[in-house]
Amino acid sequence: MVQLKLPFRSPEGRTRGEAPRTILVAGRRAVTVTCVRHPRARHYLLRVEDDGSVRVTLPPRGNRAEALRFVREKLGWIERERYRQAIERATSAWINERQALVDGRWEELAGEGAEAAKRRLRRHAEATLPARVRELASAQGLAVTAVGVRDQRSRWGSCSPSGRISLNWRLVQMPPAVRDYVLLHELSHLRHPDHSRRFWREVERLCPWHRDARRWLAEHGGRADLRG
Repeated sequence: MVQLKLPFRSPEGRTRGEAPRTILVAGRRAVTVTCVRHPRARHYLLRVEDDGSVRVTLPPRGNRAEALRFVREKLGWIERERYRQAIERATSAWINERQALVDGRWEELAGEGAEAAKRRLRRHAEATLPARVRELASAQGLAVTAVGVRDQRSRWGSCSPSGRISLNWRLVQMPPAVRDYVLLHELSHLRHPDHSRRFWREVERLCPWHRDARRWLAEHGGRADLRG
């Protein structure tokens, strides 16, 4: 195994690490990793930065090979954290004290305030999203056991093996076509619980416009894919 060089201190006194390294993993996005040694660290520690890169803190006797192995073992967590951060950044920009995004369009709040608008939009989501899911499910001959609307921070929607669908209330802020894509994406999991080719063929059949919807999500919601 290759031993990392000890970090050095810049003129400002900051600890610096080695040049970033990119890990390419089949089936996942590339991960850019920066290793930084800390004299008081007792374990390898991961942090996902705002740009999606990963910072690994190494203990004094740690080494780069072990650090990169640790990153590979935690790729699932890294992807979930990237996704959570992306949604949080996106949705925090969808509402402010003056405006809120509703159905993909900006509406003036007229003194209502951001918190009051959030409560109003969530009530609207609870009143409309379950009905829309059941309408789409019925049209495809699918059975949904339950539909819940939640204040999710890490995903737009999910579908359990039992047929229960959970949705992020912020879906009502998206354009209707994008919102329907999310709903049809989750309904497709009733037939295919994974993200296999068969699943995406089902999405293509139910939602021919899914590429445009995923592009909107990538541009405005942090990431184009959803979790099952």
